[in-house]
Amino acid sequence: MRPNLPIVQLLTWVKDFFEVMLKSRYNNCNTGVQRMNGKNFSTFSYIGKYWALVIGSVLFMIAEVSVDLYQPRMMRVIVDFGVLGLDNNGTPNISLVLRVGLRMILIVFVGGFCGVMCGVLTNLCGQNFGNDIRKDCFRKIMHFSFAQTDKFSSGSLITRITNDVTLTQNMIQQLMRGFVRCMMFLFAGSYALVSMDADYRVVILVAMPLILLNILLVLRKANPLFDALQKALDKINTLVQENIAGARVVKAFNQEEHETQRFEAQNREYMDIQRRVLILLSMMRPTMNIILNCAVVAVIKIGAVSIQNGSAAPGVVMAAVTYLTQILNGMLMLAMLFQNITRGVTSARRLNEILVTESDIKDGAGDFEVLPAERGHVRFRNVSFSYPSSRGTVLHDINLDVKPGETLAIIGETGCGKTSLVNLIPRFYDVSGGSVEVGGHDVRDYKLEELRKRVAVVLQKSELFSSTIRENIAMGNPLADLSEIEEAARSAQADEFISRCKSGYDTKVSEAGMSLSGGQRQRIAISRALLKKADILILDDATSALDFKTEAAVQEALRTRYRDVTKIIIAVRIMSVKNADRIAVIEDGTITACDTHEKLLSTSTAYAKIYESQIKDTAP
Repeated sequence: MRPNLPIVQLLTWVKDFFEVMLKSRYNNCNTGVQRMNGKNFSTFSYIGKYWALVIGSVLFMIAEVSVDLYQPRMMRVIVDFGVLGLDNNGTPNISLVLRVGLRMILIVFVGGFCGVMCGVLTNLCGQNFGNDIRKDCFRKIMHFSFAQTDKFSSGSLITRITNDVTLTQNMIQQLMRGFVRCMMFLFAGSYALVSMDADYRVVILVAMPLILLNILLVLRKANPLFDALQKALDKINTLVQENIAGARVVKAFNQEEHETQRFEAQNREYMDIQRRVLILLSMMRPTMNIILNCAVVAVIKIGAVSIQNGSAAPGVVMAAVTYLTQILNGMLMLAMLFQNITRGVTSARRLNEILVTESDIKDGAGDFEVLPAERGHVRFRNVSFSYPSSRGTVLHDINLDVKPGETLAIIGETGCGKTSLVNLIPRFYDVSGGSVEVGGHDVRDYKLEELRKRVAVVLQKSELFSSTIRENIAMGNPLADLSEIEEAARSAQADEFISRCKSGYDTKVSEAGMSLSGGQRQRIAISRALLKKADILILDDATSALDFKTEAAVQEALRTRYRDVTKIIIAVRIMSVKNADRIAVIEDGTITACDTHEKLLSTSTAYAKIYESQIKDTAP
């Protein structure tokens, strides 16, 4: 079996890192990639973009370490020829001490300046590197499909774009500074030490393998734990995110203690893994210090024998001890470098999973025109659909033709596939079979941006962002002026309550819109969709939080002011859909009836049952 030597392991990790971060090719990122004729061409790498900073940092580090390596020789001169006067019959040479001492001070200042500049350039490169990766990962995440986001999990994506980027960035900075420093101490220091007395090589040959073996044994056991540590952090972030988003539900059901216990259990798992890592790493440094101190004692012993034999001077021994300390401190730094590279490569691979993952919802050619008569036309042809993570079929044999400007309502029991059906129109998911057409063309032939410009969606859970009401409404039409925003708000019955706010349309919305009621959030979401001026408007149970009067006013505005817009309305209340041009009834993933309210009452048993149950529930 091939021996797993530490230096080979280090070079393998470095190679893995550069393969991950420098050779990855991916679409839709500004940094390092151009898309040309449907192919990806790597034009810059993350590090290559800042090559001047890297080279400058390395050169300054070489200068700093060179100063450190030169100082023991100057100290030797001061001791042997300045203090002891070995070249002057034992008479001290104070002027030599002052000259060399002053030169040492000046050189130390030069070394300090080089160290500062190395740190500045390294941090500049590291920060820019991290910034680029963080932005590109976020850009990638924004283009993921819902299925891909679910696969990674929101908690994992948050960990990757924060903690993993930081660990990778730290590894880059450690490589730029620590690798050069420890290698120079290791090789140049060893050469300087052996050149002073060949007997010292025995100390190097014994101490270095012991230190490298110690590093390898510890990190070999710690390496698998780093990935487990990041996955445990993923779970913690997911749990925290769920509880912050669902804080009202937690409080309403008095589940604070239960959720705290869940967090404690997850945090305990993370802590246990972290403790195992730290215990392993804590064993490394004391062992290395023992080896270091034994090596220093050996050098002093060899030096003492040499002084007694007259083959060496005290200054040589002092310089040798200093060189040995530098060499073994370099080895300590190498141990830390191994640790950071191990964690950094683990994080880099996790980031790479994001960067190389292409969205499974891809742009079509988009080289066609939509005829004016086809604007807002939606057609389902033999559509079937199942979620990627599920073996069951959600929709099957769906055939539906929605004419431009028509209002189609969709009704059915919970879980029958209503939302899944409308999610196929803007390509939140792709069909498993058949096709969905918008404007006479298969949605898969559109460029995603062009398709989604034609569709506005209002969900039951109205997602608002922590900005002003004006900015939330104008999200789909940023160039709209205030009068257009107000018109959309009036149509959605939102203008009245917005005007009562102290700052009106410039009122700040808290995170997720929690400063507003459910009905207010829904009306702002409807305003946002109306302002987009899309050909197709999808209302997915978007008026469930509105009272009947407000809902009726919204429906009236849709009928009169937006008569040319195709409206697809999902609702559970008969009163929300009875005035639609047609109502589609979905049962077990297929459309069993599609007609007007009056006709469905006599032809659709399922619709009649829903109607009777709701009329009975509302009867006095």
